[in-house]
Amino acid sequence: MYTIRPEKIDEYIVIKDINDLAFGGEGEGKLVEAIRNSDHFIPELSLVAEDENGRVIGHILFSTIHIETTTGELVPTLGLAPMAVLPEYQNKGIGSLLVKSGLERAKDLGYAHVAVLGHPNFYPKFGFVPSVQYEIESPFPVPAEVFMVQELVEGSLKGLRGKVVYPPAFSAVS
Repeated sequence: MYTIRPEKIDEYIVIKDINDLAFGGEGEGKLVEAIRNSDHFIPELSLVAEDENGRVIGHILFSTIHIETTTGELVPTLGLAPMAVLPEYQNKGIGSLLVKSGLERAKDLGYAHVAVLGHPNFYPKFGFVPSVQYEIESPFPVPAEVFMVQELVEGSLKGLRGKVVYPPAFSAVS
């Protein structure tokens, strides 16, 4: 049994370690820290997974990013990044629980859509589709199937053609 809940301040080091171990480097751990120290951080959407013994074993973060439309308007959206689970707990459904819970909480908080750069065989299970289906471009040169979006409010991406813009904190990932 796993519990999904908001992170606590005294878990910051554990969360950094989870990201570093899951990704095999320090980039995502630095990203989490940089986002926490920015105006784009949403404390209610920095979630951890706990095992039955209360050990934090996973983390997911949603933060504010923007879609710059073809008319130059900046439309706030959410960026899902990063999502990490300790290697010994991977492939047990914990990442899926984090994503589902995070999306539900984001919708409950009134957010309309989410973007993610992620595995094309994982995120579509939760309703993500390639962003190009909405004429929304990735800010990175990546294959179209790995940059995805999801409407949390039906129709909220319709007509928002443009390009996703990430805040400076995202340059922490090396």
